[in-house]
Amino acid sequence: MKRNLFSALLLLLTVVAFTQCKKDEYEIIQITKMITVEQMRALPVGLTKAVPAKKTGKIYIYNDYLFINEPGEGIHIYNNVNPGSPVSIAFVQVPGNVDLAIHNNILYADSFIDLLAFDISNIGSIKQVERVNDVFKQVYSAGAQKFLYITKDTLVKKQVYKGSGYKDAVAYSNSASQSSSSGQGGSMARFTLMNDYLYTVGMNELSLFDVKTASNPSFIKSINLGWGIETIFPYENKLFIGTNTGMHIFNATDAANPVKLSTYSHVFACDPVVVQGKFAYVTLRTGTACRLGSNQLEVIDIEDPTKPKMIAFYPMQNPHGLSVAGNNLFLCEGNFGIKSFNIADNKAIGNNMLQHLQNIKSYDVIAGPKSLIVTGDDGVYQFNYSNAANIRQLSVIKVQK
Repeated sequence: MKRNLFSALLLLLTVVAFTQCKKDEYEIIQITKMITVEQMRALPVGLTKAVPAKKTGKIYIYNDYLFINEPGEGIHIYNNVNPGSPVSIAFVQVPGNVDLAIHNNILYADSFIDLLAFDISNIGSIKQVERVNDVFKQVYSAGAQKFLYITKDTLVKKQVYKGSGYKDAVAYSNSASQSSSSGQGGSMARFTLMNDYLYTVGMNELSLFDVKTASNPSFIKSINLGWGIETIFPYENKLFIGTNTGMHIFNATDAANPVKLSTYSHVFACDPVVVQGKFAYVTLRTGTACRLGSNQLEVIDIEDPTKPKMIAFYPMQNPHGLSVAGNNLFLCEGNFGIKSFNIADNKAIGNNMLQHLQNIKSYDVIAGPKSLIVTGDDGVYQFNYSNAANIRQLSVIKVQK
């Protein structure tokens, strides 16, 4: 009993730490029950009819679909052929889910300590095809490693639809037109895909999965990175890993054996990163676990990835996620809105703000092929950003709290 109580207390600390630098990314979980791993794996998983989201987490786009994670619960799927009128078509129930990625019509999602794979080639009949056990051990309890905490909402049993699905999903299913490709996540992502490998980051490690056969992901290994790991971004056979003390750069030319090239260090602060050309753009912010940090945008010269160096920084209000498209950068300012900048001259970004929408609570952003997708506390917004100085709202998917 004492050992289990001690394990419980340690796991509580782990869960709180896993919230990272802002509680609305992972939320400090209200612990209600300790269950065995076997009980966790018996929880309902799979396709259900569309339901309203109560909270938004990670966002992901794949072909004409928008995927929205509801932390701890699963993934909402929207037909996004028309960003001005996205249609909610399905919900994939995944207990303990935080992140996702899609490759060759296979959706990868974490479920507490396991990786699940779903075949989404027919959106109307999504099927689980694989479960890789015991690969995300940062959410294990200590000691015997047989117990997990889950939230009350996760325990609410929902009917899982079987067979061919339901009419809304079928109506918007276009499996014949699905392409063999990977999708696009935001700058806050902990999952990413490159060269037929899935890379994930936990609090202190980089994990690799071989997904050459997309429906049969195979865990390869984990690489210890030290504590404070937050995000991962792929660019030209390199992996850029944001931490709360800096940015690691890995060469992934040999996809199964990424090699660390360098680390760019900064003061203790929350840190997503995106890359374009020979520059990396990093936001630092103060927050729950980042109170010693700064609120600023940094521009890092990575032309020589073994010697990254900062060339400029710009004060911000509370920057979170960011996305780059051409000469424009879109930056989420948390409760202070979203900003767009011209970055043609990286040494003058501070003087080239194009627009500031102050009424949008923004957390992460994807500059997609059809729209600028922004997620925040109150929902997911889409904008026409053909003119970065005059981005115009197309739609909003509101959460129902």
